Amino acid sequence: MSEIVFEPLMEMARQVRARKISPVELVQAHLARIAKLNPKLNAFVQVDAERARKQAKAAEAALTSRPGADSLGALHGVPVSIKSSIDVAGELCECGTALRKGLIPQRDAPLVARLRAAGAIILGTTNVPEFLMAYESDNSLYGRTNNPWDLERTPGGSSGGEAAAIASGCSAGGVGSDGGGSVRIPAHFVGICGLKPTPGRIPSTGHFPASAGPFVNLGVVGPMARTVADVERLFEVIAGPDPGDPASAPVPLRNTSCSRLTIR
Repeated sequence: MSEIVFEPLMEMARQVRARKISPVELVQAHLARIAKLNPKLNAFVQVDAERARKQAKAAEAALTSRPGADSLGALHGVPVSIKSSIDVAGELCECGTALRKGLIPQRDAPLVARLRAAGAIILGTTNVPEFLMAYESDNSLYGRTNNPWDLERTPGGSSGGEAAAIASGCSAGGVGSDGGGSVRIPAHFVGICGLKPTPGRIPSTGHFPASAGPFVNLGVVGPMARTVADVERLFEVIAGPDPGDPASAPVPLRNTSCSRLTIR
């Protein structure tokens, strides 16, 4: 089971749909990985193991109650994580600052709701620098996140906890945010993939700081995973307009799948 945590996110989803692995086993493998590594990495600020197991059992039940794999979401049973600047109902969203200590949103950000609708299971929220304003992920609430390849080095910021969790096999993929490199730099530092999309493509509704004023055309939320194909799949799931994002527009997505690109 230790090997499954490093499979691509899309392969995990395929194996769940084919009933080669159960969502319960998949979630438990990730929780075991978190229990082993997070004390050294400090990637997660909160792991809701009980809730994740309940979601996994519900996902397992859905495999038998729904006729055919086509009725399941694209990420059915796949464990993911979310940067702790994005609202996840019932999970800490402190953005690394004592000014928001203990803040727990009552409802999901639209992108989180879309992940759940696709069958993804939220493991928890990940560490950031205070107010996301640093190129490392360190704060007075939880301390510093470490790079899984060298604990003496940083995984970058501000989505450093998310990057460390994904690179170390503690999470299959997830969502960070990026204004001046906060997805791209951590992805580079730990050797995973990340995307800073066009503003509005993925709604930043439910992100702190809010997308407003000069940040509308700068700060965005974006998917992170270990492969480009997995980033693409996450993007397809969470993209789409939302009235809470002032940069959002009902512009259809073109199919630019990496699997269809020709390298010359």
